[in-house]
This record gives sequence, C-alpha cells and structure tokens, in this order.
Amino acid sequence: MEKKTKTLLIILTASVCVLTILAVILSIMAINTANRRPTLEQICIQSHDIEFQDDITFAGERVPLEMFNIRERYERELLSNCYFHSNTMLLLKRSKRWFPVIEPILEKYQIPDDFKYLCVVESTLTNAVSPAGAVGFWQFMESTGKDFGLEINKDVDMRYNVELETEAACKYFQKAYKTFNNWTLVAASFNAGTRRVQKFMKEQKVKSYYDLLMADETERYVFRVLAIKTIFENPEQHGIYISKDLEYKPFKYKTVAITETVDDWAEFAQEHGITYKLLKIFNPWLRSNRLKVKKGETYEIKIPTKPFNITSSYSREALGEHDFAEFENDTVIR
Repeated sequence: MEKKTKTLLIILTASVCVLTILAVILSIMAINTANRRPTLEQICIQSHDIEFQDDITFAGERVPLEMFNIRERYERELLSNCYFHSNTMLLLKRSKRWFPVIEPILEKYQIPDDFKYLCVVESTLTNAVSPAGAVGFWQFMESTGKDFGLEINKDVDMRYNVELETEAACKYFQKAYKTFNNWTLVAASFNAGTRRVQKFMKEQKVKSYYDLLMADETERYVFRVLAIKTIFENPEQHGIYISKDLEYKPFKYKTVAITETVDDWAEFAQEHGITYKLLKIFNPWLRSNRLKVKKGETYEIKIPTKPFNITSSYSREALGEHDFAEFENDTVIR
C-alpha cells in the first residue's frame, strides 16, 4: 500500500512538472506573438473630417446646406466616396474615357453639364444590368428605352450604345424639365419617376426636392451625385491622385456602315482585322451572332484602331514569342 502511494506521488509530481513546463513554453510563445503584432499606432488608419464649402450647386441651383439634414446627407455621401478609394479611383479613370463622349451630347440638347454625374451614380460608367432589368450607362428599362426612341430586339439593344442612350436620357430630362421647371427635381425624377415625384409633392405640399420625404434611395440619389461632382472637380483635395499616364484614354475607332444583313459577326470581325471580342467591346449593343438589316436601314459599326485593335496574335508577331511587352499611354512598346 505504501509503495502504491509513493508511485502515485511520483506520477503526480511529474505531471505537475510537465504542466508547469508547458505553461512556461506557452507563455513565452504568447509573449513573442504579442511582440510581433503591430502596435495600435501601426494599424490605425488616420481618418479626417472633410471640410467643404457652403456654396454647393447642382446644375446652377443652390443646395441649402444651412439645413442640418441636408448638410448631413451631403456629408454622408462625401465621406462614403472619399474613403472608398478603389471605387472612386476607378470612376475617375473611366470618366476620362466617357465624359468626352457624354458632354457634347448634353450640350447639344442644352442639358446642364452636371447631369453627366448621374450616369456615374447610375452605372459606374459601365453597361450595367440591374436586377430589375435596367440596362446601360443610364439604366433604362426596356419600355422606357423604346418610349424615347431606342431600338431593342433580339439582335440589337441600343441601351448598350452610350451615345444613343445618352440622347434618350437628354430627351427624358427635357420632358421632365417642362414638368418641374427645376433641374434638381428632374434628377430626382430620373431615379424615382416623374409621376411618383409629382405625387409626393402634391401629398406633402412642398415644391423643393430638399423638403420632400421619399424612399431612401431617392433621398440619397442627388446627394450621391453632388458628392461625385465635388470629388471629381478637385480629386487631389479629397485625397484621390490619378496618374495622367494611367487614365483610361478615349476609344479610337473608325466606323463601317452596314446596309445588308450580317450572318456571322465573328467572320465580319476577322475580315476587319480584329477579334469577335473586340467587336463586341466596341459595339456592345450587338446582342446576337448576326444582324438582320431591313431595306433602307443602316447601322454604324465601330472598328477599333491602334492601339485599341491590338490582339494577342498581333503582340506575338510584333514583339516575338519570348519578348516582354510594356504599355505606355495605351500603346504597346518593346
């Protein structure tokens, strides 16, 4: 019995020693791990309030920032976009390609230049498709697109044609302005619909967008536009720096008039020295593999030119199989 007790004591003592040693080892490892972690100063990203002027306008119409809720709603969108750096940088890059396309059309229809920021908010300057089925830079539904003269069928969808959809948007703005005689309400109606904005104004007995209570999306809409405008007009002041060499340059292309049915766009692309993919990038409104052209109809097809017509085959021929390509201002160089 005494022998068993001694054995148990030895085992217990050994176990305690092992556990003590393990505890010491784990403590040392924990201390080393803690020492390798960055300090609070290292992991904290400094964020600052953004000072802004009180004379903010949209399409020449003053924004009443002396109203506390207007100021806070504007500040919310400004902070969101200033500190969403990756997205805002991409939007700025895209704007260098697409604003030169959109601005002359707005001017042609006598629509204020500030309306170009609506399609930034609508689609991030891409041919986006919403869950509801709205399409293109300006996010037209099919029925609305047809109402404003856009051709939409199985072969073509002109909502994907930036120039034509911008013209349709301008026609909408002109019509809405005749209703509201106010550009800010026109912008809000592009999001919510003319009838809905009219209904809200009648029910709430107010005449200004800034006094209306509407769905959150529409309440934020104009302020998102204002925030994008503020940042784009002076990006460096808001911490966004874009290298001129890395801006997205406007597309370069020539046009080919199509007056007869095209049975195979891939074959057509080959005949013009480009790929099917490039053809669709420059003409996203082509929605099928062929195009039926009725008598008297004409379609203009964009054919990319240098440097936008470069393909992998071209690169291999120009540079050689084992050379490395570098890119400068959208041009491939050795």
